[in-house]
Amino acid sequence: MIFKKNNGNIQPVAKKIRKRRKFDYTLALLRLIFLLVTGVVLISFPAVRELANAPEDNPVLLGVIIFIILDALIMAFCVRKAYEWERVVVLRLGKFYKVHGPGIYFLVPLIDNVYKVIDIRIRVADFYAQETLTGDSVTVRVDAFCFWLVWDPQKAALEIENYEEAVALASKAALRNAISKNDLTTFLARGDLIEKQIQIEVERQTTEWGITVQYVEITDIQIPQALQDSLSRVAQAEREKKGRCLLAEAEIEIAKKLEEAIQVYSHNESALKLRILSILNEGLKAGNSMMLVPDTIAEELKTKDIFGLKALNELKRRKT
Repeated sequence: MIFKKNNGNIQPVAKKIRKRRKFDYTLALLRLIFLLVTGVVLISFPAVRELANAPEDNPVLLGVIIFIILDALIMAFCVRKAYEWERVVVLRLGKFYKVHGPGIYFLVPLIDNVYKVIDIRIRVADFYAQETLTGDSVTVRVDAFCFWLVWDPQKAALEIENYEEAVALASKAALRNAISKNDLTTFLARGDLIEKQIQIEVERQTTEWGITVQYVEITDIQIPQALQDSLSRVAQAEREKKGRCLLAEAEIEIAKKLEEAIQVYSHNESALKLRILSILNEGLKAGNSMMLVPDTIAEELKTKDIFGLKALNELKRRKT
């Protein structure tokens, strides 16, 4: 976790997880092989064999052998290995010498030293802006995260002291600037635009450090509860307004269609009668025991034997 001191209080800026490096058995084996080879080479010399039989007779040769053994130990630990995602910044006598990796590399004893190991994989940093005013004076709290990577290990190691903390602080500052420059409505409706603004502003600062920001995303926007209730009521009123407008538009469409139907029926009396019969048929199919019909339709039923009622009555009268 990266922390920042603000008015005497320690506040978290971004979470950072560090994994302890595991013991490298391959590198240890290489160093052991190097020591074994050095020992075999020393034993092959006749002078070393004579010294082993009588070490007190030749103290100078004993000192030389001890020096060679110590030097071999130092040289063995100067053999290093970098993983595929690591770049090692090496300084020679305090000056930048080279960026090693990946694979096996060698350090000159007492001259070269590893200043920093840079991870060039894509990393994520989450950050937030505390209690910031928007362009329309609304207090909000926004959480976000960004994906970033180191594209120039030399600049990241030498241009800035702590590039991870710098990325987090730059992202937080860019987020606060974006909040203060935009209204709450823009922030809620056009989050992609705000994210792009933050990315451009952060990348403008971090490019000089050999770092690029690939993606920024806003994860949470917290606004006061009273404002949330107000926005909810506004949204509800807006939905009700749209519903009523749609209903009115539907009524207008229905009225237009009825007007067209009137025009058709007024010029075609047979079509109107067929429509009347269709309505009666639908009512009879529904199983209604009583139907209310206009007087005009009743008169038509009396004068014209539409359903065969007149013939049926005549048949009953003859049987009686």
